[in-house]
Amino acid sequence: MRTMLRVLIAGFAVVIALLAAAAVIGVQNARSVTASTANLVESQLAITRLLDEVEREQEALNAVFYRMSRTPDNVDRDEILAALDATGKQVAGLVEKARGGPDEAEWNALERAVADFSSEARQLLAGKRADGASSRDLFSRHEDVTAVVAHLADLSYARAAGTRLEVDARTQRIVAESALLIGGCLLVALISAIVTVRIAARVFRQMEAQAGELSRVSFAMLETQEATARRFSHELHDELGGSLTLIKTNLANPAIPLDDSIKLIDEAIASVRTLSQLLRPTILDDFGLDAGIRWLAERFHERTRIDVDYRSQFEGRLPDQTETHLFRIVQEALTNVARHANAYRVTIFLRAENHNIRLTISDNGRGLPNGSPGQLGMGLSGMTARARSAGGDCTISSTPGGGVTIDVTAPAVPPVEQKS
Repeated sequence: MRTMLRVLIAGFAVVIALLAAAAVIGVQNARSVTASTANLVESQLAITRLLDEVEREQEALNAVFYRMSRTPDNVDRDEILAALDATGKQVAGLVEKARGGPDEAEWNALERAVADFSSEARQLLAGKRADGASSRDLFSRHEDVTAVVAHLADLSYARAAGTRLEVDARTQRIVAESALLIGGCLLVALISAIVTVRIAARVFRQMEAQAGELSRVSFAMLETQEATARRFSHELHDELGGSLTLIKTNLANPAIPLDDSIKLIDEAIASVRTLSQLLRPTILDDFGLDAGIRWLAERFHERTRIDVDYRSQFEGRLPDQTETHLFRIVQEALTNVARHANAYRVTIFLRAENHNIRLTISDNGRGLPNGSPGQLGMGLSGMTARARSAGGDCTISSTPGGGVTIDVTAPAVPPVEQKS
């Protein structure tokens, strides 16, 4: 569940980050397009105003040209000269405004063309009559001015078209980036959803397996309780009950030696101790987990003749429940070794790691089938259930012919003062 929650949080975080990035990029692009468009429009408007003024000055030059070409002898020289001077000054002012712009060369060409036209017109006005060559030169100069003005107009239209194309390109880029980011968000959301579904399915399978395991463990515990109750019943009836009956008979018959009764009493005491240790070893309550496991190891070696190498780096006390679970895990592991492992050596290692207590039990037996725990038996399932009940975990590993290793971790608490 924690993994699934982390995946969901990470996925949503990435989606939110991508959406935020998309929003930031979109806003920045929109501002950039707006600013660029405003600059381009402002520049275009300035050029358009300049062209309008140029057209007005061209109209003035056209008027001069027509008047001089039709009635050169009857024109008012002062009026023409004044018009030429005014037009020259106006064009010079327009060229100065356009200086530094992208069409500066064309504006300089316009200024030269106007100056050439004005110079040719002044030469005509300075003569007594306009000859044919001078008129043709004036006509040519006029066409030069008209061509430059037309070229400036064409450049203005081309720049307007370029501005439109540039705005369209930036708009398309914004759309593409937004689509890419939105697609990334959808992809991340889809991946997160798939991973979450897979994790959820795995969690549900694990929950089903644990539920089945819990059912098996519960059934096994009930059977163990019944077997223990049956054994106690037989022990009490056959062993202890029989011993007490014989003691009563011996005490009732003065002819029977007292030593026989004492021997029977010793056997009864030993039977009671065995039954008591079967229920819960007193050494676990009195001296803790370390002493309890050491007692288990010694008893196991005496009973099976299998070597047990027990090492401990922990001598403190744990909560009663934790000590009981770990003690029973060792007890079950040794029982499995005696019944199934065909081993001649067992290693038990108890130590504290950070805030945990760690218990490792390994043998050199034949291992589990196929080297994998697979479907755990009742004993191994019980160990896992006990480890989880203690708030920890149990890992079981095996290699064919290499034995079984059981690694248990459980939360530890600061050592408490031992009982005296």
